[in-house]
Amino acid sequence: MPHERLARLLDVIEHDIAPRTRVGVEHGNKVFGAAILRADDLSLVVAETNNEVENPLWHGEIHAIKRFYELPGGARPAPADCLFLTTHEPCSLCLSGIAWSGFPLFTYLFSHADSADSFAIPYDIAILRGVYAVADPDRAAPDPHRDLYNRQNAYFTSSDLAAEVRGSGDPDLWARVERIGEEYARLSATYQRGKGGHGIPHA
Repeated sequence: MPHERLARLLDVIEHDIAPRTRVGVEHGNKVFGAAILRADDLSLVVAETNNEVENPLWHGEIHAIKRFYELPGGARPAPADCLFLTTHEPCSLCLSGIAWSGFPLFTYLFSHADSADSFAIPYDIAILRGVYAVADPDRAAPDPHRDLYNRQNAYFTSSDLAAEVRGSGDPDLWARVERIGEEYARLSATYQRGKGGHGIPHA
């Protein structure tokens, strides 16, 4: 991905998603957010954040899809013409929402492992393993090292934005990833301090 496109995606996370997430976290929501962009010019269509205090299904991605379909038809591009951007690698609910809505491409900044290890939210991995992982016919249990989902399939292709930035070799872009990571670490600390008082499930 060209450097200017990588920079644009980081712009959207830093300036469109993160500010909404700051407000959401103060109200007890998790740190996950998403944006939908026109694929041709990366102009913003909608940006949203987790709103599970209102509804436990309003994960960042699902909340963005909800807002997308609330737009007037003339202001809403076809999902096939969009790029779906997420701060964190989508959970099983959000993977399904992206697939069912017809968005063919998504990219994420923080991986499932980051969600578990850096943000103390391990439920995405736990649900993907607990619900979907089944034993291979010649094994007694699922391979714990197997991929949690097919990153390229008939419904969508996913990509790791942080890996692409790292691969670009641009130290300024990587410094921005680190800066965004520090901001999300602060948001995560705020969420962790206040969780449990809003009557919402952990997952």
